Amino acid sequence: MKIVYLLYEVNKMTYEDVIEFCEEQDVRFIRLSYFDIHGIQKNVSVLPTELKRAFIEGISFDASAIDGFLDEVHSDLFLYPDPNTMSILPWRSMDGSVIRMYCDIKYPDGTPFERDVRYILKKAVNKAKEMGISVNFGSEFEFYLFKQDENGENTYIPLDQAGYMDIAPLDKGENVRREICLTLSEMGIDPEVSHHEMGHGQNEIDFRYSSALQAADNAATFKWVVQAIANMQGLVADFSPKPINDQPGNGMHINMSVENHEELMMPFMAGILNRIEEMTLFLNPTKDSYKRLGKDKAPQYISWSYQNRNQLIRIPATHSTNRIELRSPDCSCNIYLAYALLIYAGLEGIEKKLETVPCTDVATNDLKRLPQDLKEAKRKTSESEWLRSVLGKDVVDIYVG
Repeated sequence: MKIVYLLYEVNKMTYEDVIEFCEEQDVRFIRLSYFDIHGIQKNVSVLPTELKRAFIEGISFDASAIDGFLDEVHSDLFLYPDPNTMSILPWRSMDGSVIRMYCDIKYPDGTPFERDVRYILKKAVNKAKEMGISVNFGSEFEFYLFKQDENGENTYIPLDQAGYMDIAPLDKGENVRREICLTLSEMGIDPEVSHHEMGHGQNEIDFRYSSALQAADNAATFKWVVQAIANMQGLVADFSPKPINDQPGNGMHINMSVENHEELMMPFMAGILNRIEEMTLFLNPTKDSYKRLGKDKAPQYISWSYQNRNQLIRIPATHSTNRIELRSPDCSCNIYLAYALLIYAGLEGIEKKLETVPCTDVATNDLKRLPQDLKEAKRKTSESEWLRSVLGKDVVDIYVG
């Protein structure tokens, strides 16, 4: 079998294909990964002898031990690997290859677990599909590289003192970024652009557009690869929103397009602007998230503009107008829930034929603001019946606390 790592091609991979691949490529270890309600990646590992059982019967785990899942009384859930997410890990063990697959989470009777964040995103994608719409995503991730201490802990000392798009020798992260990009490419994920960002030791890597689920899975893989490679280099990769008070924060700018329907982009954007206050908690879920907003081109007003990077949403100067960039989210969010909410909000804008607020090149105090702190964001979320209708009461209550 030819080794191919291009994922998510319809009907390309079956579980029989994965088993055959494991036999031919001397795969000795399989990581089955999934995510808790906050987007933290978890995994259990199995040997190839258990792979067929994993696909057919699922692998059980204690859901009461996972934040936001089940209690001790009904604690069994099952992982079913998605064969289309198979990727061989480029750092090969001495005893054979290792592959990883993301999993669907189900109850013992085989029904989907409603707090499986990949399932939540799939439902949003399916609703769009029912409307004849496909929404593509391409995100931009910022992170700092800090030096480790003798115990491997974060010193918060930046790797370098370089600035925006500086080159070596000022930019000491170039080799690390190259290793990250080449590793991702080996795994079938091709970054579009990488460069040094504005902050000391701050970096950015951007991705091409892809379907919502693929983009979210790729983002999860990306963060894990970045942290793993940084650790191998004696560094800490920090994605938190504001790791250094006097330096720019880390954003996760989300680019979106409505495939083959350029005429729907403006009502799609209007839907997002209409619901942004309610969903901010899911895009900026930590206390430090709000230390970033309103500083160093991170937005604080509910506004949009052509090209202006200080606005909440901008329409970049590209050859196509079928693209918007949302600039408020940060990397602490659960990207599966973020993409799901953006799809639902955009679809509502299309269904109701919403119109955007006027374009604003210069933000003024008469504009409506995003929530200014975590407490206000939680209040806006707690008041939202729309969020309960699209995510479910349990998910909203977990985030509100």
